[in-house]
Amino acid sequence: MALVDDPTARALLDASDAVASIAGDLIGPLVAVSSPSGDAPAFERCVDLVLAALPDDAEVERIPCSTAGSAPDLLARVRGTGTARVVLLGHLDTVIPHDRHRPVEQDGDRWTGSGTFDMKGGDALAIGLLDAVARTPGARDLFAEVALLLVADEEWRTEDFAHGPRFRDWDACLCFEGGERTATGDEAVVVRRKAAAAIAVTGAGVSAHAGSRPGDGRNALLALAEVARRAAASHEPSGPELLSVVPTMMRSGTALNVVPDDGELIIDVRAAEIASLERVLASLPDDVDGVGISSRFSRVWPGMDHRAAAAPVLDRAAALLGRPIAASSRGGASDASHLASWTRVAIDGLGPLGGGAHAVDEHVDAGTLRERAAVALAVLAGVLVS
Repeated sequence: MALVDDPTARALLDASDAVASIAGDLIGPLVAVSSPSGDAPAFERCVDLVLAALPDDAEVERIPCSTAGSAPDLLARVRGTGTARVVLLGHLDTVIPHDRHRPVEQDGDRWTGSGTFDMKGGDALAIGLLDAVARTPGARDLFAEVALLLVADEEWRTEDFAHGPRFRDWDACLCFEGGERTATGDEAVVVRRKAAAAIAVTGAGVSAHAGSRPGDGRNALLALAEVARRAAASHEPSGPELLSVVPTMMRSGTALNVVPDDGELIIDVRAAEIASLERVLASLPDDVDGVGISSRFSRVWPGMDHRAAAAPVLDRAAALLGRPIAASSRGGASDASHLASWTRVAIDGLGPLGGGAHAVDEHVDAGTLRERAAVALAVLAGVLVS
C-alpha cells in the first residue's frame, strides 16, 4: 500500500491543526523565559512548561547534559507496539543575555522574541508531534518508541555531545531547527550541514608603558588582529570547500595606558569537511612580530550529509503531503549533525518559518505553523510507514 493510501498516515497528517494549536499555545510561554546557555534555573522553568504539555503516558527521564554544570537534559518517550524508533530533537537554551531578552510581541502572524526561531518555535512543534503520535488511532502500531530530546547547552557547548550512543541504529532523528522554503515556494527541510569549529587563538607578548616606552613592548592585541586578518583572507563560502572563516570575538588589554601582553581571539570556521577546518588551524602563524601565538580548536562539530538516506523518506512524505518537500543544505551547526552518525536518517529544519536567529528581530511566522506541522507529520509518516 502506498503511503498516501495508508489510513494511519492520513490520520497523522490530519493532526496538523492540533499540532499547530499546541505549538501556538506554547511558543509565548517558552519564549517568555529567558534561558541563555548555562542558566540551570531558567532551563528548569522551560522544562516545567514542556512537562505540562506532554502526553499523559509519556515516560520522562532527566539525563546528564553534555556540558558540566548545566541542568539535566529532558528525555520523554511514548511507547508503541511496533518496531520503529524515532527521536525528535531540540534545544531550549538561547544565546541572548537576560538584559537583552525579548518576550513574544505579536504583530499579526509575525511573532518576534528571543529564541522564537532558534529554536523554541521548533520545540513547540516537536511537542505537538509527540502528542499526535500518542493520540492518533493506529499510530502506536507503527513504532516501538518515539522520544523527545530537549537539551540545555546546544548554543554554547564545547564538550563532546553525550547522547549519540543512546540512539545507535534508531530509524530517524528529526530535528526542529527553524524551517525554510525554496525560492519557488516549496517546503524544504535540511539534510546537509557543514562541519563547524571554533578556533581559540592566544597571544603572548610583552607589556610596556604605552606613553613613555611603547617600543619596549610586544603588542598582543595587534598580533591577534593580524592573525584575524590572515585567517579571514581564506574565507570563501561559495568555493569548492564551502569554507567560511569569520573572526567573532577578541579580548586583550588590562589598562588604557599599557601595551597589552596577552589576549584571546575566537574564529568561527565552517566547511563541507572537517579536513578544511584543520587546514585553517594549521595555517595560523606561531609568531607575529615577536608575539607568541598558540591556536587550538575549542570545539568541533561534525558535518552531516544524509541526502541519500533522506531521499526515499522525503519522496514518500511529499506524496502524502501532496506537494514537494525539497532537500536543502545549511551552514549553521545543529545537534542533528551529532546524531546523524548514529541514526539511519537525520532530517533537520522541521521548525516553523521565520528568521533573525541570534538577532534582535528574531521571529517566527505563526501563520506557517499548520503548514510546517503538516510537513513534519508527513516526514514522520514517511519514516514509520515504508
